[in-house]
Amino acid sequence: MNLHEYQAKRLFAEHGVPIPQGEVATAPADAREITRELGGKVVVKAQVLTGGRGKAGGVKLAANPDEAEQHASDILGLDIKGFTVRKVLIDEQAPGIDQEIYLAVLIDRAARRPMVMASAAGGMDIEEVAETTPDKIFTVHIDPSLGVRGYQTTYLAAAMDLPRELWRDFHKIVVGLYNCFMSNDASLTEINPLVITGEGKLLAVDGKMTIDDNALSRQPRLAEMRDTDEEPEAEREARLSGINFIQLDGNIGCMVNGAGLAMTTMDIIKLFGGDPANFLDIGGGAKAEQVATALRLILSDPKVEAVLINIFGGITRGDEVARGIVEALSQVDTDVPMVVRLAGTNAEEGLEILAEAEMETAVTLSDAARKAVKAAQS
Repeated sequence: MNLHEYQAKRLFAEHGVPIPQGEVATAPADAREITRELGGKVVVKAQVLTGGRGKAGGVKLAANPDEAEQHASDILGLDIKGFTVRKVLIDEQAPGIDQEIYLAVLIDRAARRPMVMASAAGGMDIEEVAETTPDKIFTVHIDPSLGVRGYQTTYLAAAMDLPRELWRDFHKIVVGLYNCFMSNDASLTEINPLVITGEGKLLAVDGKMTIDDNALSRQPRLAEMRDTDEEPEAEREARLSGINFIQLDGNIGCMVNGAGLAMTTMDIIKLFGGDPANFLDIGGGAKAEQVATALRLILSDPKVEAVLINIFGGITRGDEVARGIVEALSQVDTDVPMVVRLAGTNAEEGLEILAEAEMETAVTLSDAARKAVKAAQS
């Protein structure tokens, strides 16, 4: 679950990370009043769960309440990469910016522990920095039993040529960002940029935070922060149905049980020249109604030109899956070709149901992937 900038920064502040004063506005008049209370010079920032807000006209400086009201009027309702702006953050302008730094805490899955990443090339897409100037990115791994150590932040500060008088404050910010990461079950806490102001202070002027969905049961406060208006409709329906679904840009829909098998299925589709349209894991023990919902979600994407259904029955029964497929097709009028591979528990019964419905099946995953790619191409 992704949080808005204003939500992330408020959580950062709870752990001692300095942020600008600011409030959220949902109407131009509110932006005017907030600007007046903040003293005049502000930045008006679109609150949408995507990057590239500045390039899309979603971030503007205002010198007075009149300008803030006009900028808010221009930004509210703006479409940024398919997201409609429904609120803006009115933040105090930083008193001059001498340097921009990138700072984040994230999971290094290969090392199986949290990692702090820092770069003096802040304000840019970190992916671009990693591709063009990887030598500007510095990392340290954190032992969860020890937390952030002083020598680690000293290394990062020195590597970035951070002014020595700021090293102590930088250490406090890294510790705060890490503590925010851990206490909120985050998979990412990011400040981009962390600026050195004209007054020689460090200030987090932007923030991003991603929460592990699997931990929301023990983070009720964070669960309430979910902005359902920002979720794609299909992903919202999938979440409410207990299905793990992420829409992608390809044309071959995938329905699989188990995250690992889903990733493997997507890889094999790519291997045979196809492009997956989604990640979809119906989970273990899925019943016919869940399967029907999953198939409807896949077919709701107009880019889908073929569907590959790959089920390995353990807890999930093959006959239940087959009934769900037939049920979904009775509800959705489609001519999209489908290939089904069933194996495991009650697979034979499921294949009989699919044969009666004249569905194309495959014995192996490779065979299924080839057929799906061919169907999509033709």
